[in-house]
Amino acid sequence: MSEVRFIDTTLRDGNQSLWALNMRIGAMLPAAEPMDHAGFESMEFFLSVMFKKYVREHKENPWYWLREGTKRLKKTRLRYHGGMHSAFEKTPHCVLKLLVERLVSYGLTLTRTSNPWNDYGAFKEEIDDLKKNGMDTVANLIYSVSPRHTDEYYARKAREAAAAKPWRICFKDVGGLLTPERARTLIPTILKSAGDIPIEFHAHCNSGQAPLCYLEGVKLGMRILHTAVPPLANGSGQPSVFNIASNLKALGYTPAVDLKPLEPVEKHFTYVAKKNGLPIGKPLEYDYSQYLHQVPGGMISNMRHQLKIVGLENKMEAALEESGRVRAEFGYPIMVTPLSQYVGTQAAINVILGDRYKEVPDQVIQYALGIWGKEGAELMDPQVKDKILSRPRAKEWTDWRQPEPSLHEIRQKFGANISDEELILRFFAGDDYVNALPNDGKPDEYLDATQPLVKLIEQLSKRKDSNQIYIKRPDFSVRLEKRAAL
Repeated sequence: MSEVRFIDTTLRDGNQSLWALNMRIGAMLPAAEPMDHAGFESMEFFLSVMFKKYVREHKENPWYWLREGTKRLKKTRLRYHGGMHSAFEKTPHCVLKLLVERLVSYGLTLTRTSNPWNDYGAFKEEIDDLKKNGMDTVANLIYSVSPRHTDEYYARKAREAAAAKPWRICFKDVGGLLTPERARTLIPTILKSAGDIPIEFHAHCNSGQAPLCYLEGVKLGMRILHTAVPPLANGSGQPSVFNIASNLKALGYTPAVDLKPLEPVEKHFTYVAKKNGLPIGKPLEYDYSQYLHQVPGGMISNMRHQLKIVGLENKMEAALEESGRVRAEFGYPIMVTPLSQYVGTQAAINVILGDRYKEVPDQVIQYALGIWGKEGAELMDPQVKDKILSRPRAKEWTDWRQPEPSLHEIRQKFGANISDEELILRFFAGDDYVNALPNDGKPDEYLDATQPLVKLIEQLSKRKDSNQIYIKRPDFSVRLEKRAAL
């Protein structure tokens, strides 16, 4: 079979990895309809952190994106990213269940989600729960590099993932650490161990090798790839759909994607990037130090910011080296959310104080107790674990159990008569931020420079914040002016 199918990650992972979710809803909407004609098998469309980010920082209501975006995407199956668990905070199950129900009502019937330890025993119940609520699950099998993460480890984990009966498995290289050489032994092992469960391939371009690994993966039997539309491709995101499709064609494969509708999409997002000062995704140079600390790109910028606040930005290299040591002492967790944040934060604290483990945040105590996965407690260096758990604060967490309030109890807090969608919005974003939303969070219409001139003038003329409009090109100009009625 020579056909290779594509999952689009532009509006979710591209926006998150490269632009820190700083693309406004109005900028996403014009791209939705042309992307729907590209023939993607499915498209990543939403994640729950958008509620907090968009309400608090952009003053926009993400439910508007769900309502309007799904109207424009009629041919492509849409994905929710996150499943029925939360990454950073222990969210009540009833809230996550309600969220999934609402997303399914908008046509999001597929999710891709992870357990950060590749623990599929804990995952089986979630997959079944999602299925009962109308959502198929793509279970991530996360790649990492350490003495523990051998080919034998991934063969066993692929078998465990398949036994949990997900809709698919996604081999996920979140750190961009896979090399073509390792791919040649590892990918056949995973494909064989997964049996008849289809495998997707999702990789980040942090080390510049993801495009090569994709091509190697296809040669070895992978047939479903995650890509993005530039400028929301490359960098810390996924490979460019244009680049991968072109190379596959040259190798004799049939890329099942129509690139023609994506050309204006690339122009549109490039305009958005330049207009809003957002980075253009570019191929990154190979950096071997990435293999030593494995800190994700987004976390590196946050760590640099933490050090800058205390006047120790010159300690950045030391903090990254310390991250490698802390990760080893923590039992080589996979550097994904939230485990990577715990490792990086502890490393930064160690460097700032100059005394290792003198101060420990609550999340690291929870990690050592197994609250964020039993392997955290089992694999941690015994001496480090003793140092962490010997402090008084650890005793307060020892018998902690996640509270599970009922949906009725949560409604009493936020309003007994509000809609399900408003309840979810207020739970994630906070009452004060929702109350402060202008115009109920409706996003501003985005003036797209690629739109026909007549439409552009029509939209500009409706604006109330200006009385004059002047458009100029090298061979053409037009001026419009509003005048008071006589």
